[in-house]
Amino acid sequence: MSTADKDYGEKRDFIRMTLNAEALIHLADQTPPLTAQCTDLSATGISLVAAQPLAKGTEVRVTIESPNEQFRSLDARARLLRCEARDDQSYQLGMEILSLR
Repeated sequence: MSTADKDYGEKRDFIRMTLNAEALIHLADQTPPLTAQCTDLSATGISLVAAQPLAKGTEVRVTIESPNEQFRSLDARARLLRCEARDDQSYQLGMEILSLR
């Protein structure tokens, strides 16, 4: 089934999982990494809430440690697609996953 055949709420090709997990955003020119909260994850994207904005197009490495030894931790190369200011002085970051390590 193509996305055109799906109901409006189901236009995504990949299911989005709601999460509440700490993530680290590793920037090429910054140490230590930024701490963020992962709010959802799919096969092709990740949504994070961070204390500071990032520029659209910025490529980063995002890591999320797994709390369970049976599941691998997430280690992804990602590109920022959007950055939106939130009412609580934080920023919603929408990222495209480019590759998994």
